[in-house]
Amino acid sequence: MMKWLWLSLVVIVLDQATKFLASGMLILHEPVAVLPFFNLTLMHNTGAAFSFLHDASGWQRWFFAALALIVSVMLVLWLRRLQPHERWLATALTLVLGGALGNLIDRLMYGYVVDFIQLYYQDWYYPAFNVADSAITVGAVMLVIDTFKGKEKHRRTL
Repeated sequence: MMKWLWLSLVVIVLDQATKFLASGMLILHEPVAVLPFFNLTLMHNTGAAFSFLHDASGWQRWFFAALALIVSVMLVLWLRRLQPHERWLATALTLVLGGALGNLIDRLMYGYVVDFIQLYYQDWYYPAFNVADSAITVGAVMLVIDTFKGKEKHRRTL
């Protein structure tokens, strides 16, 4: 199932290309309205999801980089053990892997993750995110769905 790694590469390339464009075309923290609920807003996230630990003293850069590397190795090992019919699971794992590596590249190169997609409603703003975060989220949802599908198959065999 290692043939599915091409999907991780696509995520990484799209993620890095869009971050490059956002960094070159947007001004930090200045939103550009696209739709009534969607801005392009360049942000630098030194923390994790939802800026968790963004105000720590700098150790979080290496902690989250190491965590992403460990998770990536575990995902590749999991992917290697999949059977040919487990395409849904392979897709989920490679999406998470591509997203993790996309954000890892940022952490290693800049010390922060480039975010630029901002969704909002009136005065409520969802934390800014990027293509890698989107791939991780879609992959994680697919993993949850796969877990429920597995439980349903198990129930039917009882």
